[in-house]
Amino acid sequence: MGAVTKQVKQLDRVIIRFAGDSGDGMQLTGDRFTQESAAFGNDLSTLPNFPAEIRAPQGTLPGVSSFQVHFADHDILTPGDSPDVLVAMNPAALRANLGDLPKGATIIVDTHDFTSRNLTKAGYTESPLDDGSLDEYALHPVDLTGMTVEAVKEFGLSRKDAARAKNMFALGLLSWMYGRPIESTITFLERRFARVPAIRDANITAFNKGWHFGETTEAFVVSYEIKPAPMEPGTYRNITGNLALAYGLIAGGVQSGLPVFLGSYPITPASDILHELSKHKSFGVTTFQAEDEIAGIGAALGASFAGSLGVTTTSGPGIALKSETIGLAVMTELPLLVIDVQRGGPSTGLPTKTEQADLLQAMFGRNGESPVPIIAPRSPGDCFDATLEAIRIAITHRTPVMLLSDGMLANGSEPWRIPEVADLMPIDPAFATQPNHGEGDDKDFWPYVRDEATLARPWAIPGTPGLEHRIGGLEKGDGHGNISYDPANHDFMVRTRQAKVDRIADFVPPTEVDDPTGEAKVLVLGWGSTYGPIGAGCRRVRKAGYHVAQAHLRHLNPFPKDLGEVLARYDKVLVPEMNLGQLSMLLRAKYLVDVIGYNHVRGLPLKAAELAEAIGELVSQAEGIDVDLTSEQEAVK
Repeated sequence: MGAVTKQVKQLDRVIIRFAGDSGDGMQLTGDRFTQESAAFGNDLSTLPNFPAEIRAPQGTLPGVSSFQVHFADHDILTPGDSPDVLVAMNPAALRANLGDLPKGATIIVDTHDFTSRNLTKAGYTESPLDDGSLDEYALHPVDLTGMTVEAVKEFGLSRKDAARAKNMFALGLLSWMYGRPIESTITFLERRFARVPAIRDANITAFNKGWHFGETTEAFVVSYEIKPAPMEPGTYRNITGNLALAYGLIAGGVQSGLPVFLGSYPITPASDILHELSKHKSFGVTTFQAEDEIAGIGAALGASFAGSLGVTTTSGPGIALKSETIGLAVMTELPLLVIDVQRGGPSTGLPTKTEQADLLQAMFGRNGESPVPIIAPRSPGDCFDATLEAIRIAITHRTPVMLLSDGMLANGSEPWRIPEVADLMPIDPAFATQPNHGEGDDKDFWPYVRDEATLARPWAIPGTPGLEHRIGGLEKGDGHGNISYDPANHDFMVRTRQAKVDRIADFVPPTEVDDPTGEAKVLVLGWGSTYGPIGAGCRRVRKAGYHVAQAHLRHLNPFPKDLGEVLARYDKVLVPEMNLGQLSMLLRAKYLVDVIGYNHVRGLPLKAAELAEAIGELVSQAEGIDVDLTSEQEAVK
């Protein structure tokens, strides 16, 4: 039999989704493919999608786990709307993801689990591999499990353990199809399973067999090449939002010279921050896994009182429990970083899905007048810079700060240019060291004397001679900080605390507006992880020949000082959010601008193609023209 002639086709971008049962190793498979693509030099963006159930029944739709990776030879902004390739390990994985595929997409199916029992659990009455329902796709039925078990039988594993290596067979096949470097995966497997040689060798063998299967089979006659993307000079690594955020906390401790104390209770999707920080005691990081959310933030605020950088991490349900202590931090005016990795709600809601529905909770979710600054990163890598900014504000302005990440940022990844340490700005805690009130021998320390520029109060480490003072949750007298029930003083202190947060706007840079031609009549304004879909949507509209401006907010309280003027420059303002219009509400109230909301709450990122259509409709209304994005949308597909 002659050798199979293979073709190599050049592509500029590909979106692949690995899907299977929660025990099939899809997250590991996707992560390894991502690391291979990062090593190759592609730009990339990922979207892991986990089951909410800890252990959903095997082979059922609720138990499907998936990992989507979008990689390209150019700058990309999102994990992609629709996969070009779906790798489905069972009927449930196929059924759960088929609706996202465009016609003509490639489907690679592990046929081994397409039994009558598994088809029934997935909701099929007959096999979709045989009934013609997949004729509009490029279908490749492959017995991945059977070939894997046969390939690794020499290692003496049970059939169950042998079958677990099927994800590595699939990874080897896809690595061949898209020309991925395989050395890093082999090294990874050698290290991960070093203590169990049989498992190690079986996974490496399955990976290599998958590669060689693609190379020799007649089923796959085309492989694809996606060249590296041009990038600025520097050292890069692939990074998730939670990892970037953890590194930002460490960098904030180093740049401020403060020990970092994390008081946290594990909660999806924020737990990885606790796990990562626990590895870095050498940087002066202390982690405390508390018995509940209230204990976590209470310990963090106590650490701030004692002169550390106090941090607590959670998701929306945890913020509800922490709200009283956040109010205490507002009253005592101590630096504290409160990190909310948002997920779907209400209540415990959708633990493994993404959402942006905690903005109003961050703004108003406390009793009394308790203003806090709010910062939101826009991408996984930006979590590092946003964390440093939040730390700077907390320390400089003596206030708790809310950092709003979300599940998409936390678990998604992208290439990140590692910053030079010399480029990171120092953060000065400026601890009080001397009495600040009175004269001569009667000079003492007043804890609520104000800095003229920031209105921040002095921060004194307990035990410093001559700086004895009291703080607590009851209202303070102006300056001296003793308990006060005077009505006029309470009114003054409430207004002062609000003015202190408002004054942070003096230190916020102007709003950056991306309006290439200056002719746009429509502005798309976003915050948080909508940055990628908004940017991709605006690109599509511009490539089709129309004008649209884009701006993205990092500072949500206070807003940049020029934001009202920016909004007034445009005839129409579109605000896409993964909620029912929370930023829209705040903008309407503050600036009396009739912004238009674009709102989806599906537990998934916004889709760039759908958003582009909404933008195009507004451009059509604003400019009185017909906007047709059909050719551009088809080109992207």
